[in-house]
Amino acid sequence: MKLGYIGLGAMGGALARRLMVSGPLTVFDLNADLCDGFAAEGAEVAESAAAMARACDVVLLCLPRSANVRAAIFGPGGLAEGLTPGKLVIDQTSGDPSETRKLAAELAERGVEMLDAPVSGGAKGALAGTIAMMIGGAEESYARAVPVFDRIGPNHTFCGPIGSGQVLKLVNNTISTCNRFAMLEGVAVGVKNGIAMETMVEVLNAGGARSKSSETMLPALAHGLPQPQFALALMLKDLNLATQLAMDSGAPLQFGQLARGMLQAASNELGPEANIDEISKLVEAQAGVLFRE
Repeated sequence: MKLGYIGLGAMGGALARRLMVSGPLTVFDLNADLCDGFAAEGAEVAESAAAMARACDVVLLCLPRSANVRAAIFGPGGLAEGLTPGKLVIDQTSGDPSETRKLAAELAERGVEMLDAPVSGGAKGALAGTIAMMIGGAEESYARAVPVFDRIGPNHTFCGPIGSGQVLKLVNNTISTCNRFAMLEGVAVGVKNGIAMETMVEVLNAGGARSKSSETMLPALAHGLPQPQFALALMLKDLNLATQLAMDSGAPLQFGQLARGMLQAASNELGPEANIDEISKLVEAQAGVLFRE
């Protein structure tokens, strides 16, 4: 089974490198410098997405948005020009479930299967093989793709029909963002009342307030450590999709709506290219505190 990977940015690049640990990989990205870097590491670089589709049995993508996925598949020189019946496309983008369902239907007309398989756990988790993968699609397609997912790591879960993985990823990112803001605001109250950051790291992570944010973001703030890079704009994109999904589904998402608005305010203040964890600066300004002197 010959594999190809499109999208060699922070997350896609990490997932592609993880696949290269256990076998050969063909890659493609519009950024030629990224392709050159992978070539130096032993990957085969396709001339185009269409060329990759002709050469590979399974093509994975990880791109910023579903619009980019559509362009990579059906745009000029896209995968569709080289895909033939029986091939499999796996979209690891944190994308729009409704758009992914449309893409899958269009590919099915050509006899091509599609899975959505977004991930959670960051680039470090991808490189280490500990990342969580949420899979949507036909069960038969998932069974066929299990050896591919196993090459990335053991933490892959079949979630239901096409789009289900992306639905769960939007739920995941909504909860994660709510946790970030709740943790930051609570800690700001502690700082204003004389509680040391180190004390809050210890106590909050030993009790019911513990979360991924308190376990990773809080110690980084307390000790001035580098934080993982994830563009605020991409998280805002996911929260926009999540709140729209909730409205379309007739489900309440009151905390999610609030978090979405706070992310928008942070983007307006810090710029869309800011790192997601720079939202701490917004909370500092609002509370009139510094988390680290």
